Amino acid sequence: MPHRTSRAPHPRTPSNAASRRARKASAGPCPIMHACGGCAWLGMPYTKQLARKQEIVDALFAPLIARMGWGIAPEAVLGMRAARVETDALEPGPAEVVAARTVTAAEGKLAAPRAFRYKAATPFAPGEGRTVRAGFFAAGTHRIVPAPDCAVEAPGARRILNEVARIAGELGITAYNEDTRRGLLRHAVLRLGWRSGEGLLTVVAANRDVPRIDELAHAAMALDPRVTGVSLNVNTRPGNAIWGPRTYHVAGDETMRDELLGCTFEISPGAFYQTNPAQTEVLYQLAVDGMDLQEGEVLLDAYCGSGTIGIVAAREAADAGGPVRLVGVERNSSGIADARRNARLNGFSVVEDDAPDSGEPGGAQPPVRFVAEDATSYLRRAAQAGEQVDVLCLDPPRAGSTPEFLDAAGALAPRRIVYVSCNPVTQVRDLEHLGRAGYALERIVPVDMFPHTEHIETVAVLARA
Repeated sequence: MPHRTSRAPHPRTPSNAASRRARKASAGPCPIMHACGGCAWLGMPYTKQLARKQEIVDALFAPLIARMGWGIAPEAVLGMRAARVETDALEPGPAEVVAARTVTAAEGKLAAPRAFRYKAATPFAPGEGRTVRAGFFAAGTHRIVPAPDCAVEAPGARRILNEVARIAGELGITAYNEDTRRGLLRHAVLRLGWRSGEGLLTVVAANRDVPRIDELAHAAMALDPRVTGVSLNVNTRPGNAIWGPRTYHVAGDETMRDELLGCTFEISPGAFYQTNPAQTEVLYQLAVDGMDLQEGEVLLDAYCGSGTIGIVAAREAADAGGPVRLVGVERNSSGIADARRNARLNGFSVVEDDAPDSGEPGGAQPPVRFVAEDATSYLRRAAQAGEQVDVLCLDPPRAGSTPEFLDAAGALAPRRIVYVSCNPVTQVRDLEHLGRAGYALERIVPVDMFPHTEHIETVAVLARA
């Protein structure tokens, strides 16, 4: 029998299958999408993404709707129409924004959204010599995957972050090692305005004493005219959490401005602000439509953050000739400071203390009021005092609301409740609680705020039965 030679590949030569996988990844929408893991569905057709999210939402809400006998079904997931930013800026006003911006799986083959995230972040790590490495953490590790660009971030955002890392290395500013807990630079967060052309860069360090931080800040601002301000955040705690408790202004502007639904918002470095502004307008318009505000009514915006949803709703009501009284509640005092500033930017007078305003219904827009207090505590106190609330809007964190908050909401008896959620699982739990308190679900609309991921946001509209 003739001798058979081995056809196995040389140990140092990748197999044909591995080579094919590598070529496929590099030719896809992102060469590092498998290593990074941030956009797990990036290679999936967008129509299929929306269909899969529809299945998830339907499966979550169907048992609750059946138990409560509400006789509705979740509406079609509103996906993001792939469009240029310049086109978005010229689209019709708020009344048409949902129809103009969104697509559904029923429309067939859809273009995949790109460049929609206007917040970008990078961890830093020590590189060879004195260099600083930037990119994304590989899932479950402190290993940085370099990213020359990102398919879903605003154009140029990743380049700015990579250049910040390069400049830091040239200035001799050390990167933080998550394992040894030595070094200075931990992260950088870049937030860019969708329509404003302004942006904030925040460098996160393990210590406030960062040598040559002023030089780094001014060099970063010279990279792109959109970087109009630089701040330093100090995070001394171990772990992958980006933000520490204190932020210091370094150079340029202390805040940035952006526009949503015709309103202007001033944003401080650590303030919550949605990362996908095009879909944020869709989400907020659905919430405002669900409120169905009438002249002279009281709108309570719970978990209000920097006041965005409440201010958009109050501005739209005033512009339509039916001004309402707005009360916003948020336990973060810096968020309340931002909300008050944003209200003034949009033409409202603000009641500075926590006393009820004396604005009368009708006529000129009554002053708005923002209260720095835990939302549950405020609602319980308001219910006990018999305060008037006609419409309640809540946008809680992923953990959802609390039974005490929901009980107080039922005691206040607003005629409508609009619940915006970033976690449908906890929203289902809370909606059942509200159903037992006498509310019926009229509408549940899923919105794809984060294309190419499994995440989904929902707007639920309830009316008092």
